[in-house]
Parts: sequence; C-alpha cells; structure tokens
Amino acid sequence: MKQHQEVYGIFNDSFPPVLDGVTLTVENYAHWLTSMGEKVCVVTPWNPEKAEVPDTYDIYRYFSLPIASRKPYRYGYPKLDPMIWHKLRKTPFKLVHAHCPFSSGRLAVYTARRHNVPLIATFHSKYRTDLEHSLPEWMVKRIMKRVMDFFNAADEVWIPQQKVEETVREYGYRGKLTVVDNGIDMEVDNFTEIVRLKKEARKRLGIKDDELNILFVGQHIKEKGVMLIIKAISMLRDLPVSASFIGTGYAVDEMKSLINTLNLEDRITLHGIISDRNDLKERYAAADIFPFPSFYDNAPLVVREAAMMGTPALVLEGSTTAEVISDGLNGFLCDNTPESYAAKIRELCNDRSKILTAGQGAAATLTRSWKEVMEEVAMRYKEIIERYGNR
Repeated sequence: MKQHQEVYGIFNDSFPPVLDGVTLTVENYAHWLTSMGEKVCVVTPWNPEKAEVPDTYDIYRYFSLPIASRKPYRYGYPKLDPMIWHKLRKTPFKLVHAHCPFSSGRLAVYTARRHNVPLIATFHSKYRTDLEHSLPEWMVKRIMKRVMDFFNAADEVWIPQQKVEETVREYGYRGKLTVVDNGIDMEVDNFTEIVRLKKEARKRLGIKDDELNILFVGQHIKEKGVMLIIKAISMLRDLPVSASFIGTGYAVDEMKSLINTLNLEDRITLHGIISDRNDLKERYAAADIFPFPSFYDNAPLVVREAAMMGTPALVLEGSTTAEVISDGLNGFLCDNTPESYAAKIRELCNDRSKILTAGQGAAATLTRSWKEVMEEVAMRYKEIIERYGNR
C-alpha cells in the first residue's frame, strides 16, 4: 500500500470465515467503498480457518483465541501481537469506523487518536445480553463500563434503526445518535419476478406446493428464539409444515436433542452454515415464512434479506425488530410463546393469501440496496472528515 493513499479503517471482531449480520455489513462497507475508488483496510482477529476474501482491500488480522461459549467466534488479543501495532502506526488512516466495542474497538480508538482522525462507532448488538450468557454479574458490569467508555470516545455513534436508541440509552450513552440503515445485497426488479423466483426455488429444492416452508437464518443461540420455533412446529403436526435452520452456534446440540425428543426429524432440517449467497438467496425465496422470535437483535439483516425474496418475517410484539413490521402488511407479529407462534403459523397456513400480501409489502418497504446505503455513508464520511479538520 502506498503511503500517500489515505485509508478508511473498518474495525470489527468478526470477519469471514465467521458469518453474521455485522460481518456482512463490514464486507459490504469494504466492497462498496473500494468500488468507489477509496482505499480500505479491515482490522479483525486472526482465524485459523481459511475463507475466500477479496484482494481489493487490505485485511490486518491480529492474534486471537476461540471463545468456548460462543463458537465459532474468537476474541482478539492485540497486546500479544506487536505486528498489528506497527501496521496501524504505519497506515495513513483518514477515518476509522468501528463496528464492535471489544478488542477491535479498542484498536480503533488507539488508531484514531494516533493519527488524529475521526472515529465512528456503530452500535450493532445488545452487548450486555451477550456477556450475561457466559459471565458473572460483577464481570459484566466491569466490561460494560469499558464498552460505554468506547462509545463515549467516538466522535459519532451510529445506530442501524431508530428503536435501537432505547437500548443505547438504557446502557447509559447520552450523546447524539445518528440512524444509518444497513442494506441488502440481494436485488430483484419487481414482485412479479420475485414470485417467479419463489416458484422455481421451491421446485429445485423439492418443496411441495401445499407445504408451508419455514426458514430461520442466523446464529443458533437461545437468545434468538430457536427453541421456541422448534416447540411451535411440534404443535403443528396436523399441517404440512416443514422448517429449515441455516447457521451455527452454541445451541446446536440442544436443538438436535429437542428435535429428536419431539420426533420432528422428518419436519426440521439443520443445514449448518451456507456461505454461498446464491444458494442462500434461493432458500430465502423458497420459504413462506421467516421466523425471528428474538428480543436480542437490533436491526437484523436477515429479516430484510428474506423480505427481498418476498418472504415475510414473523417477529415478537415489542421487539426492536418489530419497529419496522406492520402486522399483516409487511410481516407478522405474535407473543413470545410457542403457543402464540404456532397459532399464527396455523392461521397463515389456512389462509396463504395473507403471506403473499405481507411478502409483497415486505419487499416494498424493508429493502434498500447496499449501493444506495454506501453512497450515503461515503457522503457522511467526507462531511465528518471536513468537520473534524475544522475543529
């Protein structure tokens, strides 16, 4: 990298081969900024598993170890990796954008201060919930203080959806917040084309015409309601309902055990991780309903990706995700119980015109391309750099 070429630094604790919504966001930031002629560097923990990554931008990886309670995630230890500090000192950053408050976030703060450039921090997740899963309360309090110190050190804090402000304020942040949407990388011209794709996808995947296919994509962790989905399906044995789960996480073994206990092996399939975007797009298209019973998530990309394929989400009343859902118009709402979930699925199975109506509404209201989002982000970056330089 030539030293006179100033660089946008994108920092995050996960990157391929680890796949989740924030990883996808970081990938799209790097891709679209590069396509606009910008120089980009992604800073993320090292991973022993190989993954296909583009050579159009730099990736700085630093020493990490696996997180036993949250496979396949890893925690970075930059203090044990002298080379990362050397690289960060030598790279001519013009702006730093951190998508995680942990090891990569601390590196972002160091980098921004070292180069005297603006720091943006995006609040993506309910970090306290993540920590409470595996740590004692006293440790959660200590780490959350460091998390909020990170956000307070940023020049701007972005959130992907307005309702996320409730969580940020609950955590104690009092500064200004800016809503910057996430995008999707699955674009279809019109709903007629979506309907055609759905029919073709169902045929290729062997899904019967009368079968109600339910698809979950995401981390297989209890916080996302995966057990609730399985229990709800067990209450629908008299209906032609099947379900597919795509992803991985610490709850996989418990999910398998529950599926076996309830004798649902012929109705529920765990596919593991599917990283091929075309394959994933086809599975979104083939599904009738996208279940997402999670109070844990802020602005899940998977709900919008499903919407692009005309597949409406079934989410929990009162959740952050529900902020963008109007029941029956672009998705569906229910209570946080297997009984409520099963009742709603039964209702939709008996009147599938409701699914078509909500699918069309979802495709029209919940989708925005990454290209459009990143044009806005690039403009914001330039304004922030100019404002920072005039302080």
